[in-house]
Amino acid sequence: MSFTVPRNVPSFTNSGRRGAEDHIWAAAGMNSRGSRGGPAGGGGILHGVQGRMEGLFDGKATLPMYKDKPYTYAASRRMRPLWRRKRVVGFLGGLLLLVVMYFNGAFQVDKRGGKQSVWSIKGFTDSLPDGRVDWNGRRQQVVAAFERSWDAYERHAWGKDQFFPISKGGKQMTPKGMGWIIIDSLDTMMLMNLTSQLSHAREWLDKSLTWDQDQDVNTFETTIRMLGGLLSAHYLSTEFPDLAPVPPDAPGEDLYLEKAKDLADRLIAAFESPSGIPYASVNIGTREGLPSHSDGGASSTAEAATLQLEFKYLAKLTGEKDYWDKVEKVMQVIDDNGVQDGLVPIYLYPADGKFRGRNVRLGSRGDSYYEYLIKQYLQTNGAEPIYKELWTEALAGVRKHLVTYTETSGFTIIGERPDGLEAPLSPKMDHLVCFLPGSIALAATGGLTLAEARKLPTWTARDEADMRLAEELTHTCWATYKYMATGLAAEITHFNVPSPSPPEGAEHPTPPSVLKADDHEAEWRKDFVVKRGDSHNIQRPETVESLFHMWRITKDVKYRQWGWEMFNSFLQYTAVEGSGYTSLSNANTVPPELRDNMESFWLAETLKYFYLLFSPDDVLPLDKIVLNTEAHPFPRFDMGSLFSTGWQRKPRDSTGKLVVQKEAAVPETPKDTKNEGRM
Repeated sequence: MSFTVPRNVPSFTNSGRRGAEDHIWAAAGMNSRGSRGGPAGGGGILHGVQGRMEGLFDGKATLPMYKDKPYTYAASRRMRPLWRRKRVVGFLGGLLLLVVMYFNGAFQVDKRGGKQSVWSIKGFTDSLPDGRVDWNGRRQQVVAAFERSWDAYERHAWGKDQFFPISKGGKQMTPKGMGWIIIDSLDTMMLMNLTSQLSHAREWLDKSLTWDQDQDVNTFETTIRMLGGLLSAHYLSTEFPDLAPVPPDAPGEDLYLEKAKDLADRLIAAFESPSGIPYASVNIGTREGLPSHSDGGASSTAEAATLQLEFKYLAKLTGEKDYWDKVEKVMQVIDDNGVQDGLVPIYLYPADGKFRGRNVRLGSRGDSYYEYLIKQYLQTNGAEPIYKELWTEALAGVRKHLVTYTETSGFTIIGERPDGLEAPLSPKMDHLVCFLPGSIALAATGGLTLAEARKLPTWTARDEADMRLAEELTHTCWATYKYMATGLAAEITHFNVPSPSPPEGAEHPTPPSVLKADDHEAEWRKDFVVKRGDSHNIQRPETVESLFHMWRITKDVKYRQWGWEMFNSFLQYTAVEGSGYTSLSNANTVPPELRDNMESFWLAETLKYFYLLFSPDDVLPLDKIVLNTEAHPFPRFDMGSLFSTGWQRKPRDSTGKLVVQKEAAVPETPKDTKNEGRM
């Protein structure tokens, strides 16, 4: 769902350094993902958007409220005399914990050669007395992992935009900081009911955060993480105030919304291009849009078309239609290019709105364009069918041009067409592509369970086929985890496919349903190739995102089980003793090579999706909300009289190419010969 912030963040004032940004990321294997009425008084601004969601977080039994653990670190709380008198008890308790962990095998060597983390949950008993899996207990383990990460960040890098768990330090992206990690984590803390952590974050937002900085920032990343994080925090805190409740005397009742609007009024300058396509960057201090310093000034298509959920929701909250119009215009400009079979090249120019190159892929710089097509349709409760039409065309194009099967075991993959749709297919998948199966299932059912959706009169054979495709792709994404030595997927996986690559629907082998990671001679492994430069794992969320969607929609428990395996692998191989979790430079060796960086989306997305995967269905029900591409939840709403779809598609042929219409000839006016020669 999002770009990564590289360890060596480019200077936002040094244009030369920024000019090489994409090339540096590519060389490092850090490809980006492009990984979704006016204010009301009294009951809160959200009440003007939609009615309260019945059943969502309804009743104590549906959402266990975990008591957050008080801070025990001097760096994050003032020392109190009482604490000092408890140190001996704390020491003895810690010693007892280590003894218990030892006898549970927490420090034993894994049979694959890796040492288990001190945060291992091998001793965790997750079965209920009747033998059923204790999913609430597993969810609590996710909360514990978040707390470890957050506590380490508070102790070693509080207020910093980046956190380095191994060296135990941090770094700002700008001189005054952007709140990159803090804001991205707000709604996760609310869902987990971590009251004291959230209060500390609010205090920092209120007293330390300012957008008044003469700095240029990435338009897309700042929108999905910062604007999206603030808007979702406003939504949850307003609609569900019992989640991590704020003390009555806390300052800033509308803190999140005020900060969001301030930021949006700075970001909106990026849209002031000749075509309306936003510039890649914007100076949030001078409020000036800035074209990319690479790619001939082109913006990535995913970046330009993954701003809509955020600005449309803000428009609904504030009643300021300009936000809506700016982002809606982007969709019109893109569609007016008349792309073939609904598939868009990954760059376009803000100067004229035309595409640059012919590279088509659903990985970096392409992915979330497609994600936001269906989510825009869902956000306004299906009132904008133009976006469902665009999604349907695009998915048909994916089937026609990008779906194929591996040679040995028949895994379904999504390839790339780097030289255009008529050129050969490249059998390569970014991990970012693994958002797609979840989005396909969401589009087919609208967020209902599969059993419910099948009962609707609108259910079609195409919907059924879409669900099969979603299931096949989820299986492949899971297999990319099982293939790696650590059980954590590589950033990019290549596949062995027949030549020519078989089209979607062609006869192919059926991949095994059970994949054993320790069977290194298994036939299915011949289909996978991970290059050394692509073997890093940076805590990405896309596969667990799809597992969450597939579990909620199909109710097949295997998706939960796969997620539990993945969660254990993260805990086992990415933990840094006493300092949370980090990324991996090489996830295909045991022990793995560690990379000293914790991504903000580890807290905002990956752990949140694990938490939701193990939660009851009424925690963020899929038929009531949309999640932006950084996993920030927004409510679905009705547009009302102020908003509407302000554009129409131009005529096009069956492939999507524009049809040039000839102007009707204007009949000539009969010549008046009677008055010729008269003055």
